[in-house]
Amino acid sequence: MVLTPSTMLELGTAAPDFSLPGTNGKTISLADFSDKKALLVVFMCNHCPYVIHLKSALATFARDYEPKGLAVVGINSNDVENYPDDSLEKMALDVSELGYGFPYLLDESQAVAKAYQAACTPDFFLFDKNRVLVYRGQFDGSRPNNNVPVTGKDLGAAVETCLAGQPLAKEQLASMGCNIKWKPGNEPDYFG
Repeated sequence: MVLTPSTMLELGTAAPDFSLPGTNGKTISLADFSDKKALLVVFMCNHCPYVIHLKSALATFARDYEPKGLAVVGINSNDVENYPDDSLEKMALDVSELGYGFPYLLDESQAVAKAYQAACTPDFFLFDKNRVLVYRGQFDGSRPNNNVPVTGKDLGAAVETCLAGQPLAKEQLASMGCNIKWKPGNEPDYFG
């Protein structure tokens, strides 16, 4: 495990398109969320301690905000050959156990993670109704073993502001987590 911060993709970036298989057997694409006021794309996985730390709260967060117009989609871009705990079958178990009400997709080629410049799990990207990036940052200040309660307050404030059609602050705190488990030779060049 390598503690990795988000790359903090430039605000104002248009949401990169995707079309990926989900745990429900369906292929889900960016266009499937076109009727929603906002879209939260979360790069996540099953085995990362940082995701495990907040995934129950994330499930609740998604359930709370969906009626208000927020769509949430989880994307797992880890190398499942070398990290079998992140396989589509294990993802389906997580969906069932945690009651994720949002699609959980597998980015086997890792092309979607690269398009979003995702770096860590979890990595959060919030897009407004025009699918323009307005927030890329932390869920909250809680991390495994830091004794800060998991509240989702940072992301929640961003979602509330976005759904109200108001501009978000440009100063945002990066999400931190495990590095995405890139397939050998597939590491992106955006890490500098």
